[in-house]
Amino acid sequence: MKFVLSALAAAASLGTSAPAPAQTAVADPTSFAAAKDVQAQLKAMLAEMKPDQGFAWKPLVRDGSNNAAIEIWKKPGKPAVHPDQAEYAIVLEGAGTLISGGTMPDRETRNATLVEGSKIEGGTTRALAPGDVILVPAGVPHWFGITGERLVLLGIKLPKGQ
Repeated sequence: MKFVLSALAAAASLGTSAPAPAQTAVADPTSFAAAKDVQAQLKAMLAEMKPDQGFAWKPLVRDGSNNAAIEIWKKPGKPAVHPDQAEYAIVLEGAGTLISGGTMPDRETRNATLVEGSKIEGGTTRALAPGDVILVPAGVPHWFGITGERLVLLGIKLPKGQ
């Protein structure tokens, strides 16, 4: 004990201090993809798509069941409604059209998170270009058209009310 106190006193007289106790590191739960990771995944997805394939989807970052995914649209899909999920998307590349709102008269339930139809009546049409940000609330009909070769989105589904 006397030796420890002497060592601390000597360190204090030299203008240094005793080492700080080790701190427990807290893990950062953030999922991250750098721009190069986004481009690499996009390139890989495009290489894997078959010539007649109209849509591809693959998660980029995750937090449990939540994810942000790259969506590649080469052909338009069907008009859709997600009853309990909002859809947030950022246009990464390409160009297209978004029709949202209005009504979807011929609804067909595919599963608990997806209802599809053949058309949207009375919706709003918007041109889409890189950098555009989209938020379609849960329960709102929407449809993506493609202008040119493809439309690439970073898409996120958000549970209703969040």
